Amino acid sequence: MAQDFNDFGLPAKLLQALARMQFTTPTPIQEKTIPLILAGQDILGSAQTGTGKTGAFGIPMIAKLMENRDADALIMTPTRELAGQVMAAIQQMIPVADIKTALLIGGEPMPRQFRQLNQNPRLIVGTPGRINDHLERGTLKLNKVRFLVLDETDRMLDMGFGIQIEKIVRFMPAERQTLLFSATLPANIIKLSAKYTKNAVRVAVGSTTAPIAKIQQDLIHTSDSEKYGKLLEQLEQRKGSVLIFVKTKYGTEKLSAKLNKSSHHSDAIHGDLQQRRRDRVIQGFRDKQYRILVATDVAARGLDIPHIEHVINYDLPQCPEDYIHRIGRTARAGAEGAAVNLLTPADSSKWRAIHHLLHGKEGDNQGSGQNKRTAPNKGKRKTFWKNNKGGKGQGQGYKGKRAA
Repeated sequence: MAQDFNDFGLPAKLLQALARMQFTTPTPIQEKTIPLILAGQDILGSAQTGTGKTGAFGIPMIAKLMENRDADALIMTPTRELAGQVMAAIQQMIPVADIKTALLIGGEPMPRQFRQLNQNPRLIVGTPGRINDHLERGTLKLNKVRFLVLDETDRMLDMGFGIQIEKIVRFMPAERQTLLFSATLPANIIKLSAKYTKNAVRVAVGSTTAPIAKIQQDLIHTSDSEKYGKLLEQLEQRKGSVLIFVKTKYGTEKLSAKLNKSSHHSDAIHGDLQQRRRDRVIQGFRDKQYRILVATDVAARGLDIPHIEHVINYDLPQCPEDYIHRIGRTARAGAEGAAVNLLTPADSSKWRAIHHLLHGKEGDNQGSGQNKRTAPNKGKRKTFWKNNKGGKGQGQGYKGKRAA
């Protein structure tokens, strides 16, 4: 059992880089995965968000690139934000000058990417669309890729990238190491794994259908007309940074403007924003220039901001799995967090689907009834009936497990 990163037999320069980053004790997914990747195994990995997956594949991949100077690596992610964050983390780990990098994402100027590619990068991080653009232009060669990482594969398939991933893989050698990571493991992920990996070792840490234990989940029943008022009550009761999820791009702008008029400093992010603007919004939130970020699901994956203390689902997600990814934006790196769900009568079927994902068939009847709240506890699940009118009871009904 690895007590620290020295136990893996990593190169000394890489260990020094990890020490500078204050990486001392491997997380469970790192502890299980790093030795397997160093041994050359393909991986089908799953772990709850915020558990150190980037280090789990990045650390051994860099070690392999240091060992074999003729090998390249490609990491694919579903969103620009996640690609940027993965690249930032990986670059801190790289201890040698000969491993140059390129970030290939949409919304960024092509000339900048051409310059990066002209330097013969050995480690490329990007989104499937822009990677395909470069392959079609002939500006990207993947014939030396010996390490392929598909990060948050479930999200990439949800976003319709399956065909593009298939096109990209055709440009790579058959002899390669493939590392497939996914927060959830539906049937299409298992099928994809069988197609792209060879004798992959299954590595799982925690449940793939449960949020992190340190997230307290609160369920508030309301009506459409009272929903905004309930949101304001929650914002006034809670301290710290807040990420609010809404259904539509227009909804983010509208809600953010409304909150600003109510003296709650906020900004909005969605898929139609130009990349430069998206980067500014995220950086402003990271720097605590404003307390509240209103977002569509474009931010549900890959937004790694440690100080997010609360996630509020103003609109429930269309896909139950996205609930796990949304609320996983809080309680990062061992911190505690809270998730609030504003449930209108029209949301009952969505909440039942979410509850069923989290708890199995026992949750099929949850989410109906104006004041019904559930609390998953150790052993038996209890059901609480409380009114929602003011006081401390507001938002304290649906509580997830908290770590001791």
